[in-house]
Amino acid sequence: MVLQISAPSQPEVIYPDCDGQPVANNTIQLRSLVEIQQNLDYLVADDPNVFVAGD
Repeated sequence: MVLQISAPSQPEVIYPDCDGQPVANNTIQLRSLVEIQQNLDYLVADDPNVFVAGD
């Protein structure tokens, strides 16, 4: 008798798109977040498997 075992299913990854909270509380924080996002984008610009975005 042959018993076929099914592969375990991968749980779906859910990335939240909004939590209703502001990203930054002031202009200084916002500028820092934008700078981090831009630097990450620059670091991985040659890797087509990476997408960097800011909200």
